[in-house]
Amino acid sequence: MPQLPLHHVFHPAHADHYAATLGEGLDHLLRQLKGVGGPATGLSPTAAERRVAEVDLDRPLADAGQVLEEISRLWLDDAVWFHEPSYAAHLNCPVVVPALLAELFVASVNSSLDTFDQSVGATFIERRLIAWTAARIGFGAEADGVFTSGGSQSNLQGLLLARGRHAGVPAERLRILASAESHFSVQKSARLLGLGDESVVSVSTDARHRMDPAALERSLAACADLGLRPMAVVATAGTTDFGAIDPLERIADLAVAYDAWLHVDAAYGGGLLVSPTRRDRLRGIERADSVTIDFHKTFFQPVSSSAIVVRDRATLGPATWHADYLNPREATNPNQVDKSLQTTRRFDALKLWMTLRTMGPDLVGRYVDAVVDLAAEVHHRHRDDPELAFAAAPELSTLVLRYVPAGPPLEERESAALNNAIREALYASGRAMVAATKVDGVHHLKLTLLNPMATVEDVTGVLDLVRETGGRLAPAHRRSLAEAAR
Repeated sequence: MPQLPLHHVFHPAHADHYAATLGEGLDHLLRQLKGVGGPATGLSPTAAERRVAEVDLDRPLADAGQVLEEISRLWLDDAVWFHEPSYAAHLNCPVVVPALLAELFVASVNSSLDTFDQSVGATFIERRLIAWTAARIGFGAEADGVFTSGGSQSNLQGLLLARGRHAGVPAERLRILASAESHFSVQKSARLLGLGDESVVSVSTDARHRMDPAALERSLAACADLGLRPMAVVATAGTTDFGAIDPLERIADLAVAYDAWLHVDAAYGGGLLVSPTRRDRLRGIERADSVTIDFHKTFFQPVSSSAIVVRDRATLGPATWHADYLNPREATNPNQVDKSLQTTRRFDALKLWMTLRTMGPDLVGRYVDAVVDLAAEVHHRHRDDPELAFAAAPELSTLVLRYVPAGPPLEERESAALNNAIREALYASGRAMVAATKVDGVHHLKLTLLNPMATVEDVTGVLDLVRETGGRLAPAHRRSLAEAAR
C-alpha cells in the first residue's frame, strides 16, 4: 500500500502544519481586509461564473499559498463585506470577534451535536443556551428547543409541531394564518408539510405593517364557519421589510380562543430579548407555543446560528424518530437529535456561548439599540427630503424609500425602472449596496442597518449616493422610457 501524505489531516502530530496553515490564512485575510474600500466591487454574475468555471478541480495547486491566491481571485477580491458602513442591503450583520474565535474550535474539533457520544460537553452548552433563551422569552422550566440552520428551518419545525397536534385531520382542512408581510418560509413550510399553498391564509396589516387583530379574528371565524381547522397562527416579531412587530398579546388571545398553535417568528426582532431599553416591544412573546430566533441577525453571530424554542418540551415529539444505531428508545445517554430536523449538526451554539461569556448580553443588547437608534435618527433627518419618499417610519432598523426626481411625477413603471437602475448602479460602483422590495406593488429601495459601528453620517452618505445617482440617471431614463412607449 503506498504511503499517503497525511499531514493534511488534523491531528496532534500535525499541529505545526496546522498552526502554520492557519497563520498563513489569517495573514492573508488581514491583508485582504486592509485593502477593502467598499462593500463590493460590482463584479457581474457572468464574470464571477466564468472565473470559477475555468478552474480544473482535478489538478490541485502546489500549496496553501497558491490556493489562497486563487480564492482571492475567485471570491475575496470581489466579496461583499458586511462590516462596511455603506453596506445596507440585506439582513446580514458584521460578526463579533468572540464568535469568530469559536469558529476555530467548531470547525477543528468537528463535534456533531446529534448525540452525547459525539459531543459530550457541547450537548449541555447547547441545552444551557436554549434554556437561557427560553428564560429571556419568558418561558418556564418545561421549555426546550434546539439550534437550527436558520429562520426558515426554525419556522418549518414550528409548523411541523403545530401539524403534529392534528394527526388524522386531512391536510385540506388545516389552515395557517399569517400576516401578508410574514416571511416567505411560512408558505414554503406549508408546501413541505404537504398542506399546499391554499392552506396559508394571508391576514391584512395595519398602517404600521403589523398584523391586524380584527382581520385575524375575522379570518379565524371564517375558517370555523367553513369547517376548517386553524392549525397555527404565525405572528412576526420583525418583518423583513419594515421590522414590524405584530401585536403579540392580542394575537395570543385569539390563538387561545380558536385553539391554534401560536408560532412567533422573531428571526429579526429576537435581539430585543437582550435590549436594555426595548425588551417591552416583545411583550406577549412568552405566550407563544414556539419561537424562532436568528442569532446570526441581531445577535451578530456568523451564519449559521438560529434556534427553535418551545414553551413545552413535550410538543417536540413530531420531530423525533428513533434509529437503533443512533438514538434507540432504550438509550440512556442524552441526545439532541430527538428534537432536531437535522441529524449531523455543527456546534454552532459555541459561537453564542463565547460571545456571551466574553461580551455579556447587555453589550449585545446595546448593539441592537444602536442600529435601531441609527435607523430612527436617519429617518428623522431625511423624512422631509423631497427626493426621498419613505414608505414608513422604521420599527427596527430598516428604511424603505423611493427616489423621486424633480419634475413631472413618474408613473409606477417609470419609477420602478429608475429605482432599480439606482440600486444596480450603486452595486456596480462598489461604493454602496442597498436592497429592493415592493410595498403594495410599488417598487422601493430598502436599507437594512445592522452595523453598530455605522454612523448617521455613513448612512446619510448612502442616501446622498441614491440622490446623486438618481439625479444622474433620471433624465436619460425619462427619454428612453418615452421612446420605448412610442
